[in-house]
Amino acid sequence: MSTVLKDIKAPIATEMEIFEKKFRGAMKSNVLLLDKIMTYIVKRKGKQMRPMFVFLSAGVAGEIQESTYRGAALIELLHTATLVHDDVVDDAHYRRGFFSINALWKNKIAVLVGDYLLSKGLLLSLEHDDFELLKIVSNAVREMSEGELLQMEKARKLDIDEAVYYDIIRQKTASLIASCCAVGASSSGADPEMVEKLRYFGEKIGMAFQIKDDLFDYGAAEIGKPLGIDIKEKKMTLPLIHALKQISGLERVQLIYKIKHRSHKSKVIAEVIEFVKNKGGIEYATGVMEHYYQEAMEVLSTFPQNEFTEALSQLVTYTINRKK
Repeated sequence: MSTVLKDIKAPIATEMEIFEKKFRGAMKSNVLLLDKIMTYIVKRKGKQMRPMFVFLSAGVAGEIQESTYRGAALIELLHTATLVHDDVVDDAHYRRGFFSINALWKNKIAVLVGDYLLSKGLLLSLEHDDFELLKIVSNAVREMSEGELLQMEKARKLDIDEAVYYDIIRQKTASLIASCCAVGASSSGADPEMVEKLRYFGEKIGMAFQIKDDLFDYGAAEIGKPLGIDIKEKKMTLPLIHALKQISGLERVQLIYKIKHRSHKSKVIAEVIEFVKNKGGIEYATGVMEHYYQEAMEVLSTFPQNEFTEALSQLVTYTINRKK
């Protein structure tokens, strides 16, 4: 973990350690194969930004309680389930440098593991009557699924305009970060107004986070994500959408045809990247990302200033300035 993230985590370092132990315990199973897979999932965990958003939001809204740990575990269980299923859908063999579950244990087992994780999340909430937390997270999972399907539907015709793009990323990415912040607030005993305020804050961060991710597709090679992946997968992201608006109908039709039928060729990918850069797509998307970032910071400035709001502010800045 980077020094920056360690500093951000400082106000909740103890809670995060306790959470890790509790989460490992929640993943245990009597079925040997399942326990082996659960151990593998726990080992390959990333930066843990989702639980950090949960605990810091709880600290901002009130006090970190036992239900905050369950809320963070619920987010992790349901989100991990969607990732396992995503890898099956995408036929992806790697995630964050590790082999995916389907690569090691095949699709059938991966789908059942995803189902198991979903059920663990549901049961964890129901056993403790955490209905409000379950409602928040289930809503996010529904939105994430709808966002993915909307993107797939639009990828066939490549007819995504800016409004549709914002709908997709709000559902696909922003809904999860929004639910982390809302779960944190709700678990601390905050009133509905405070929960909604933090949910809104999380949504703005999520929008900025996804635009940052989309910008990586056009960035320098050392960022960790190969260039042109979104173009190859025919995903219309904000830099490209803006660039296409700058050209005439015929030129647009020709370029869209290339993306639709020849985006597997590295020469075409390089051509599209160059086109987007020349038409100001990068600057435009960066400006929109900054706008969402500022909106999130404005919301955060309305809360009492303490170690949690300070850490949350640093975490937001980290998500916008990250290199991968």
